[in-house]
Amino acid sequence: MDLRSFAELKERPEIKPFRSGDTVRVSAKVVEGDRVRTQTFEGVVIRVRRAAGSSNFTVRRISHGVGVERTFLLHSPRLEKVQVVRSGRVRRAKLYYLRGLTGKAARIKEKRRLPVEEAPAEQEEKEEQEEEA
Repeated sequence: MDLRSFAELKERPEIKPFRSGDTVRVSAKVVEGDRVRTQTFEGVVIRVRRAAGSSNFTVRRISHGVGVERTFLLHSPRLEKVQVVRSGRVRRAKLYYLRGLTGKAARIKEKRRLPVEEAPAEQEEKEEQEEEA
């Protein structure tokens, strides 16, 4: 018996692909008594563990001078969405060394992205609009 035979895991469009070193904003459902609300947690991904149904990732941030880490299950129904705020340039998969760093030393360089080229159809539409004006 394999875990995959019990549950089919589907890609969720509200969870954008991310890697270690990325700064993400995670929206998760939190149950308080009989109320359910959405809580956001923004920080740096220090670990991604991919293991079918038990895939999880750990996000770290500094709150009032204290490091706070929170682990989220990737396929949990409580996880609403994951947004990548900025992409980090790192050379390791596990960023545990950030636990010992504070202040500016704990910063991660941002990965520069090339601008996305427009599709040929969109370029033609823009050219037609410019000619009409």
